[in-house]
Amino acid sequence: MKLGHSTAEAACRADHPRADGARARGLLVLLMLLCGIPAMAREIVDMAGRKVAIPDKVTRVFGSAPPLNVLLNAVAPEMMIGVSFKIEEPAKKFFTPRVQDLPVVGGVFGLGQQMSPEAVLALKPDLALAWKSSFVDQAKIEEACARMGVPVVFISLDTLADWPRALRFTGRLLGHGAAAETEAAYVEKALAKLAATVGKLPESRRPRVYYAEGTDGLATDCNRSFHTEAIELAGGYNVSRCEARDHLGMEKVSIEQVLVFDPEIIIVQDRPAAAAIRSDPRWQGVRAVQAGRIHLVPRWPHNWVDRPPSAVRALGAQWLAKLFHPELYPFDVRRETRDFYRLFFGVVPTDSDIDELLSH
Repeated sequence: MKLGHSTAEAACRADHPRADGARARGLLVLLMLLCGIPAMAREIVDMAGRKVAIPDKVTRVFGSAPPLNVLLNAVAPEMMIGVSFKIEEPAKKFFTPRVQDLPVVGGVFGLGQQMSPEAVLALKPDLALAWKSSFVDQAKIEEACARMGVPVVFISLDTLADWPRALRFTGRLLGHGAAAETEAAYVEKALAKLAATVGKLPESRRPRVYYAEGTDGLATDCNRSFHTEAIELAGGYNVSRCEARDHLGMEKVSIEQVLVFDPEIIIVQDRPAAAAIRSDPRWQGVRAVQAGRIHLVPRWPHNWVDRPPSAVRALGAQWLAKLFHPELYPFDVRRETRDFYRLFFGVVPTDSDIDELLSH
């Protein structure tokens, strides 16, 4: 006999006798369905060690910072509800059509615009992912998400070594464990190869490298910053020896300081800076400029070295290792680029796409 609506309501209000085992559990599920009560949420422990109640079924996820956009795009792109930054025209072909069409809703910090809580809520997220970092005010993020009524899960992904665990965690969280495992294994393999070939080189065998940021190239990041870790992983010696003061980085330096640094190689984040370094008379006394060793980092859909710091560093650090130590680090950059983009972005770049990426 089927229960009518009024009967169901009565059943929900009534006191029920004790029952044991499967009968009790079955009755509870039936009553929840009849009364319109949502199924109990899962409780998980996030990468900050917090217990978080999340919906039993998650289909719509908000990544609250650029690295989390990269993570979601790699693990569960169909669950993304928006992106933190505008996708520039040259980058679009390296995203799937669905990701290209996602609205820009901003993020807590990083590249792009400030997060709009109203815009995020309008997209009805089941869950938000947040960046767990020593530089991030976790309490403020928790407060913002609590006001929106969205459960927040913190993910640790500062360094490249954090990414295999972050990928596996997110894969389990969102039901995409197999894909995430393949991606995590790729990052681990790249790190192992770098460590075995160039990771233990003494300082005397590491080229002196300056990482040029900003439109004039007169900003850089410390060797202890996650923004430049690809240089050290690749067997380079970052000439800016210091501790990072915050997650933003881009410490201003003078041309006189660059001359004192005396880099053998300059790695440039953006094309305008590369042009400025080549043409500005002030840079002509720098050893790397005299030798023509100025290398522009491939940047689409994300910079291979930094901004945002992401899993793409697994490709970028290997590209740098080949630049720094061609005799020690065999690396087919075209094949690896194609494989990485297929795995992490779901696209296969053409030969002309790769030519454009590597035109430095």
